[in-house]
Formats: sequence, structure tokens, C-alpha cells
Amino acid sequence: MPKSYYLDNAFISGALRNVAYVPAPIVFLALYTAAPGPGGGGTEVSGGGYGRQPIVFAPPSNGSTSNVSDIVFPIALADWGTVTSYGIFDTSSGGNLLYYNNLSAPRQILTNDQAKFPAGQLIAQES
Repeated sequence: MPKSYYLDNAFISGALRNVAYVPAPIVFLALYTAAPGPGGGGTEVSGGGYGRQPIVFAPPSNGSTSNVSDIVFPIALADWGTVTSYGIFDTSSGGNLLYYNNLSAPRQILTNDQAKFPAGQLIAQES
């Protein structure tokens, strides 16, 4: 999963400049109808009962980790559009994009649908 420039810069500053990176106590999954890139951007879903969802990751092993439990979004109260990608943020709204990626298969979320990411599906890898 690619990192944002924000996180790249924070890690480089921590490793090479002795500038501490203070991680967020909770990270959140955001859904997008137009993909973000390393500098952010994209079009995050909004309205219709949408809200970013908290994620808990397993301790890393060999430079990799994944979500430990299912991530379930609220039932859509309106059409959210076709979700093509996702981002991981350090706050429930606004904040800094940390990681992002495209879905292997875009999914249209209509009224009364519910987006879900099973445990182990979101994999963050460093190398």
C-alpha cells in the first residue's frame, strides 16, 4: 500500500533528522470515488450517512501488517457512488493521509448498501 508524502517525510525526518514522528492513537479508513495520490486529493465519499471508520492493525511482522477485525461502514442512507479506492487517515475527518490504494474491484454503494473490509484485507507493507 503506497504511503503519502506526508508519511514519507515524517519517517525520513524521524530516521535521519532526529525529528520525532508522533503517531495518531487511532487511524481511520476513508472511501474514495476518485483516487487520492501521494499528495492527497481524490474525492472522498460524503453525505448519505458516510463516515470514516476506525482501524486496528496487528503488530507488524517482517515489515507487514493487516487489519485485525472487520471494518464495517454504516448503511448508506443515499447513493455513495462507485468506490474505487481508499485512504488511511490520522483523524476521523480532515487530518493527514497516511496510506492509500485502489480497490481490486470498484464497488457501487447504493442506498441501503454497506461497505465492509474483512479482517486481514488491508495490508500495509514497508520495503
